[in-house]
This record gives sequence, structure tokens and C-alpha cells, in this order.
Amino acid sequence: RWLFNQAVCTLYAFCGVLFGLCSLTSLTVLSTVCCLKVCYPAYGRCWAALSDLYLHPSLRMPVCPRARGYGPEPYGTACCIIWKASGREATLYILALFIFCYLLPCLLILVSYSLILWTVQVSQRAIRQH
Repeated sequence: RWLFNQAVCTLYAFCGVLFGLCSLTSLTVLSTVCCLKVCYPAYGRCWAALSDLYLHPSLRMPVCPRARGYGPEPYGTACCIIWKASGREATLYILALFIFCYLLPCLLILVSYSLILWTVQVSQRAIRQH
């Protein structure tokens, strides 16, 4: 069972969401920068534009569940977002979290590394022809 009070549970869950989003967002930014450097060298210095991509989900999304709250997980050993959607606002938050903080970053990572692989293959073919 959760051994601490609700304030510690909320802090624990908030930090879990924040650091999880920061981790996935960091991987997304790194893959995008690598793609820009390899595939589009002229645009390889787009750090300012990518900083907003980094700050958006990492800092804004963990604050949103204040209306819904954080609570113990079903097993009661840790705390997280209360996933049981009980209203329209809760359902929209979970949907937005899934789409903007999980699905889109994963797709961007997949597209970035696919473009890198394609660029490397095209370069290898060009080298072989010469």
C-alpha cells in the first residue's frame, strides 16, 4: 500500500509524469535534430524552434490533472494520474495526453530515423555509382 500522505502521492505522481514526458520529448528532439543534420544540413541549427517542442508537453501536461487529480494506482503501491475517466474533461485530457505526448512524438521519432536511413541508403548508392 502507499505509505505516505496525499501530498506526497501527488508530488510523486507529478514527478513521474513530468520526467516521463521529458524523457520521451528529449528523444523526440534528439531524433529530429539528427534528421535535420543528416537529411537537411542547411536547417541543422533549428534549436530555437525545437525548444518549444521540448517545453510544450514536458511542462504543460503534468499540470493539467490538477482538475482530475493524482491518486494511488490500482495496486496501491505507487501514485499516478487517475486514469478512470469520469467526465468529458478527464476523457479529453487522457486523449490529448495520448495523442500529443505519446503518439505524435513516437511517430516523429519513427519518421526521423526512417528519413535518416533513406538518406544514408541514397548516399551509398551514389557512392557506388561513382
